[in-house]
Amino acid sequence: MKKKVVIGLENLITDPPEYLKGKRLGLLSNPASVDKKFTHASLLVHRVFPGQLTVLFSPQHGFYAEKQDNMIESGHFMEPELNIPVYSLYNDTRIPTKEMFDLLDVLIIDIQDVGTRVYTFIYTVSYCIELAARLDKKVVILDRPNPIGGTQVEGNILLKEYASFVGRFPVPMRHGLTLGEISRLFNREFNIGCDLTVIPMTGWKRQMYWQDTGLAWVAPSPNLPTPQSCMVYPGQVIFEGTNISEGRGTTLPFEQFGAPFLDTKKIKAQADAFIKGACLRPVNFEPTSGKWQGNVCKGFQIHITQKQVYKPYFSSLLLLQLIIRHHKDDFKFKEPPYEYEFEKLPMDLILGSKTIRKHLTQLNDLTILSRQWQKELDTFKALSGKYYLYE
Repeated sequence: MKKKVVIGLENLITDPPEYLKGKRLGLLSNPASVDKKFTHASLLVHRVFPGQLTVLFSPQHGFYAEKQDNMIESGHFMEPELNIPVYSLYNDTRIPTKEMFDLLDVLIIDIQDVGTRVYTFIYTVSYCIELAARLDKKVVILDRPNPIGGTQVEGNILLKEYASFVGRFPVPMRHGLTLGEISRLFNREFNIGCDLTVIPMTGWKRQMYWQDTGLAWVAPSPNLPTPQSCMVYPGQVIFEGTNISEGRGTTLPFEQFGAPFLDTKKIKAQADAFIKGACLRPVNFEPTSGKWQGNVCKGFQIHITQKQVYKPYFSSLLLLQLIIRHHKDDFKFKEPPYEYEFEKLPMDLILGSKTIRKHLTQLNDLTILSRQWQKELDTFKALSGKYYLYE
């Protein structure tokens, strides 16, 4: 039976805090910022605090989430219904400016995260709380579920020299935190010092995946259209750093991947021995945009059969290594730029390490590598546990 989860937005509207009354309010949001009746946060905030909402902000992909790919910027504009400015934080700057924040006293943030280090929304939030701290402004985060649960963490910790807009801070690929929790961690552990309040959810438990919440999924970005795409994303995102299609330009982004040159029989025969909790179903697909547009790709759709067992990051690293093993002449790592980094290889930024790429290309045993991460994962879980809002 699905539990009834009440999100932070609904808790704000039900019980509006006194400290917001009379303040000029800003809101960072996108199309997924809705309540259970699909009413957008901007309209709800305007309804409860009439005349106080003075400025809106949008993350990557735009206020309407219409921009498909990386480094496709969205513009600033006036929101027609409320007649207030919308500032894109994925434009000529990814960092809000003092002039933008001059329009507000308190910034409200209602953004759906996806639980993966390589997703820019959490870093947009981090830049907002940094500026708010400098300007002595308050930030209120309306919390939402981590769609891939709050108990499992996976992957290596990002190394500082590979920090970028797809990984600012040393966290693992799958971090196991809600947006409110990871923002509290950033604020305290990296000495941001923002006056930060999280309005938590009620009814959410750490072991819940999105399918357990009873909430409707609204895609936070165009290529994560379903909760299933979020479940594979912590691993499948690594294919963004290669010439393998990660399924963009198809109806199953990240759930399927491939290239015209893949030998699916060889790859499946070896992958099935190591990948647990999922089945690889061979598929052919033809992307309508992105890599291999208009070409038939041979690859796989990942069908998760046991979500608690499936390890998306390890599984995708293994698949990538098998592709390198069998297709060394056709496979290529993508060249820069990637998310406004013009020198380092995109793959190193995604993995948060150059060493892991070398392990892949040297065909080293990845099971040994994943065991080596466990100590730093244990350390991260002990640290992140201090910021848990839900048991």
